[in-house]
Amino acid sequence: MSLAFPETVPHDRAPDLLRDTLIRSVKATIIEAPTVRQHKLSNTEIAYQGFVLVRVQLENGVVGVGEASTLGGPRWAEESVESIWAAITHYLAPALIGQPAMHFEANAVRMGKAATRNFSAKAAVESALFDGVGHSLGLPASALLGGAVRDRIGVIWALASGDPVQELEEAREKLRLRQHKEFKIKLGFNTPEADIKRLQQLRSGLGDDVKLIVDVNQAWSEAQCIRLFPALDELDVALIEQPVPASQREAMARIAARTRIPLLIDEAAFTKEELASVAAIGCGSVYSLKLVKSGGLLELKRAAGVAQSFGIELYGGCLLESSIGAAAHMAVFSTLPKLEWGSEHFGPRILVDDLVEEPLVFEEFEIRLPQGPGLGIALDEDRVRAMARRK
Repeated sequence: MSLAFPETVPHDRAPDLLRDTLIRSVKATIIEAPTVRQHKLSNTEIAYQGFVLVRVQLENGVVGVGEASTLGGPRWAEESVESIWAAITHYLAPALIGQPAMHFEANAVRMGKAATRNFSAKAAVESALFDGVGHSLGLPASALLGGAVRDRIGVIWALASGDPVQELEEAREKLRLRQHKEFKIKLGFNTPEADIKRLQQLRSGLGDDVKLIVDVNQAWSEAQCIRLFPALDELDVALIEQPVPASQREAMARIAARTRIPLLIDEAAFTKEELASVAAIGCGSVYSLKLVKSGGLLELKRAAGVAQSFGIELYGGCLLESSIGAAAHMAVFSTLPKLEWGSEHFGPRILVDDLVEEPLVFEEFEIRLPQGPGLGIALDEDRVRAMARRK
């Protein structure tokens, strides 16, 4: 891995640099991006992905970009593209305009005072700040987060159409192209019996050497987990994500104690305080890191530290982000000393058209950390205009 860094900024330039990076404007745009196939979860399915694109313009003319992602409206979490746009436009932007963009911690405090939770909105704005400051300094965002320790990360692909014949064809093509060799199967939108039958077909068709992870999306009860987990064990499932509703933390802890398959904590913990709470009672042994849960790049790093302090392994989660949101996650993931389960940032590849000129690179079953200043990506303005929501 080779990362280039510019010369140190002279001390006598520091005051000018602060003025240059004052936040001039913060603007949000709702994007509707078609997907290449249906993507099903236990409570919804989508044929297009909703984003809020954030542009932060600095006093020096640099524009930083960030992205907020949702899944079919306020179903996965309480935010929707409409609420994210409103929170950014009416609350977060006024709190930040005129402030130095490079004062990341202070700006996070300002956003926290301006709006409670609204994690996806805050994460998109903070991503844009890191992108803008990175471009101003000629530094990658990872350098502003402590420096990268890896320049590529293994990437998992999700199978979520519900049709095992189509999913087998899809998975085999990913293997043939050497893009993905680990697969996460979305369960919970069918009966448990149908879920198990579909999983059996996938295991039989892909063979024993392929790693399978399942995401139940909070769809099963504790009793169903007790009954069904032995079948998952027989199918050599490597990891089970959020099998019961997020509010049933004690039930999840009891389930975790009964199975040898590690449980992946997702919706049960958004903030680092929630993570500490679920970790203390043993809800799982792996945690899904997501900007839409932590509310920013800095908080995402802190969440990783909390998880590791409890001996919990790390999984790079996603919410079907484009290359913009994926690059923001990669900036953080690249700086973590450990990322035991890799990431699942396949989002750019499920879109018919990405939002950037050069999408992130997938090769040899890994996703590469984008090179260049900031997040290392550049908007494709024609595609952004084409997919921007009309009034």
